[in-house]
Amino acid sequence: MSRRPSLTERLDLLVDALEAGREALPAQVVAEGDDLVVRARERLGLAGEATVVALAGATGSGKSSLFNALCGQQLAATGATRPTTGEAAAALWAAEPAAVHGLLDWLEVGVRHALPVRESDPTDLVLLDLPDHDSVTLAHRAVAERLYQRVDQLVWVVDPQKYADGVLHERYLRPLAALAPVMVLVLNQADRLAAADRAACVADLARLAAADGLGDVPVLAVSAQTGDGVDALRELLRLAASRRRAATDRLTAEVVAVAGGVLVACGAPVRAAGRGEPGLVRALERAAGVPVVVDAVRRSMSGRARAATGWPPLRWLGRLRPDPLRRLHLGAGAPVRPELVRTSLPVPSPAARAGAAGAVRDYIDAAIGDAPDPWVLAIRARVTTEGLGDALDQAVARTPLVPPRPARWWRAVALLQWVLLAAAVVGALWLVGLPLAEQAFLVQPATPVWGGLPAPTWLAVGGVLVGWLVAAVAAGAGALGARRRASRAGRHLHEAVAEVARVRVVEPVDVGLDRLARCRSAAVRAGA
Repeated sequence: MSRRPSLTERLDLLVDALEAGREALPAQVVAEGDDLVVRARERLGLAGEATVVALAGATGSGKSSLFNALCGQQLAATGATRPTTGEAAAALWAAEPAAVHGLLDWLEVGVRHALPVRESDPTDLVLLDLPDHDSVTLAHRAVAERLYQRVDQLVWVVDPQKYADGVLHERYLRPLAALAPVMVLVLNQADRLAAADRAACVADLARLAAADGLGDVPVLAVSAQTGDGVDALRELLRLAASRRRAATDRLTAEVVAVAGGVLVACGAPVRAAGRGEPGLVRALERAAGVPVVVDAVRRSMSGRARAATGWPPLRWLGRLRPDPLRRLHLGAGAPVRPELVRTSLPVPSPAARAGAAGAVRDYIDAAIGDAPDPWVLAIRARVTTEGLGDALDQAVARTPLVPPRPARWWRAVALLQWVLLAAAVVGALWLVGLPLAEQAFLVQPATPVWGGLPAPTWLAVGGVLVGWLVAAVAAGAGALGARRRASRAGRHLHEAVAEVARVRVVEPVDVGLDRLARCRSAAVRAGA
């Protein structure tokens, strides 16, 4: 069985949960959690051994009379005029009262009575007499409600006439039900009831408390006037003070309650459908014009191969055709500052833009599954298609598409073509020069014969025909190489677009889902 976390550990876990879910949790839950963390850490740093118990209740319940009875002396004013208690008063049993004054300063309780500690008295106990929470004076009510949030243990004092009052149960007991472990219900003025009626009132009060979510909270019947039941209440407070756990128990109960609210806001663990990343990347490729670029790479490389290996006298015709890549402002490698470069790719069609936006939505929907709506909205807010087109354009611009230098075989074929052209020129000049030489020198020069034809004819005709044949073969090889290069460029572009998808869509979604998982996990452990 795993060890339950300490209060300090629970607070750290609650902080983790709140930080992870701050963008998606209800504002009220976050505010309550932040306030609790600050308040708890302040309380733990002030007289941690002391136990602060408050007598809380409505007008006429007899809180001040019970306060005096528990203290054994007349410290609080009592009377028929209401409200009697205008500010909180403290009675403290402490071996070193000075150590408790810092705690009372934090509680903003100015009226303090240091009582002698006898053997039968509780030690390190601070008992507060609070103003009425239904006081007609709003300032008195504010004091009471502020201290309800800060004391370690609450003793609710009710009387037989108003113990079922709706304000008490609906405004205070039910909202504070998580604090049941540090609550006590006291039916005061029990001396006014017969024994049977007293038992019936106690039973009915216990029933109402259970309906409020307080469970088996202690319910005592006392009489501040006769002292009946006061010793039992004093003993209960003495035991609470001796355990020195009331502050920790109360704060732990509050942490568990807030963590439960966080957990409800996180919902059940996300059951996501399969990720649609391949479909997302394909849609973004279409929006980025990748098919257009791949085709341009094929046509450009094929044209460059023909220009480098074609028959030299006709190469200038190929130069008249514009390079498809240069028309798109795309070149051999990544530019020095790609963020400043824009391609000349055509604007994506409405269908391509809609397809990309739809793919982004589909990916998010598949990833977040059945997450609660606030988390869905928070995750979607992390992903924006604004600027996505520019990011894709830059990804295409900085992708190396063609090699910076021509292929080696291009250079070899080009050299061969020049050799063949030179042979054709030599043969042609030789053929032209023979008649001229005969006329000039009246002598017919001897001409070598190869295979029944003069050598100049072989050189002139063969140089041209072989040059054309080499050009045709090289063009076919160049087209094949262009297709391979286009395929390689397509893979590079796919990787570039996938990186944009990862940065702009996948990672933001993963961060949101990670925050949800961290928030839920921390809340589970904080409330364990």
